[in-house]
Amino acid sequence: MLFRPGGGRMRIVIVDCAIYRDGRRREGPADFSDALDECRADDVGDAFVWVGLHEPTEKEFEKVTQEFGLHPLAVEDALHAHQRPKLEVYDDSLFMVLKPVGYEPKADIVSSGEIMVFIGDSFVVTVRHGEEAPLAAVRHRLEAEPEMLRHGPTAVLYTIADAVVDHYVEVADELGTDLEELEAEVFSPSGGGSRHTASRIYTFKRQILEFRRATGPLAAPIGRLAGTGLFGARVPFVHEKAEPFFRDVSDHLTRVNESVEGLDRLVSDVLSAHLAQMSVRQNDDMRKISAFAAMAAFPTMVAGIYGMNFDHMPELRWVWSYPALIAGMAVVEVLLYRMFKRRGWL
Repeated sequence: MLFRPGGGRMRIVIVDCAIYRDGRRREGPADFSDALDECRADDVGDAFVWVGLHEPTEKEFEKVTQEFGLHPLAVEDALHAHQRPKLEVYDDSLFMVLKPVGYEPKADIVSSGEIMVFIGDSFVVTVRHGEEAPLAAVRHRLEAEPEMLRHGPTAVLYTIADAVVDHYVEVADELGTDLEELEAEVFSPSGGGSRHTASRIYTFKRQILEFRRATGPLAAPIGRLAGTGLFGARVPFVHEKAEPFFRDVSDHLTRVNESVEGLDRLVSDVLSAHLAQMSVRQNDDMRKISAFAAMAAFPTMVAGIYGMNFDHMPELRWVWSYPALIAGMAVVEVLLYRMFKRRGWL
């Protein structure tokens, strides 16, 4: 097992390397080159070696490339990551990229990793980037199901794809639950007006987009493995009896993509509804301000007229002028208030 320093501690590069024969893990040579030769020399023909790596460097991956005859373009993709889900067929191997995802409900954050899978004659090589990768669980699951593991590298590829897509279903359900809570907050009497609500909705939409980048492009590769791709051509290095299993994965992925599309449309509608609510509230505020401004305009006008200090203003010398003026302004203010109240401005 290969280690290298990382983050103040030794980090594992080759996570696991094992020979599987007759559906069971067997002891074999420590060097995976000798293990591959042993598997190819197997009389029954169901033996294969599975090498799992975690974020290897170019130098660390060089021996794996040479021994298994991996295509340089696929190796480049496996080393640099940040790839879209895809399936590529080369002369000596099949290369597939999957993007497992994880979701943190409290922070509303969707995180993604990458799994690169090489399968060929009697070998499987998996390269993991990031923490969101269920490869250890997949290996344990397969080792507990010898009947499945007897189908060789195809079983490994199917189980990885099945585990990734099944977790997509869980993430989609969690996103749907959180979106319902966000929707309830937007349409609540008090929560919808928060200045942080629009930011939360936009952030949630970005997380759905991140999720969509993992699920959407995977439909075509899974469709090819299921035999429903272009012209229904069979994919090399994949057992012909595996197509029904991949069709099941394809069905689950289709439901996930439909769910993601629905979530994306719904969160857009929630954002539009929130912005419409904000616009209505602003209009209400402007009407209230306009109504109070109109009510303040009349006494201001009267005070302005009698504050001009002209000599010939008979009302100034009348004993009842002050109370009459105050009473007149009060009557006008009451009438204005009732009018605005009746029209819903106040």
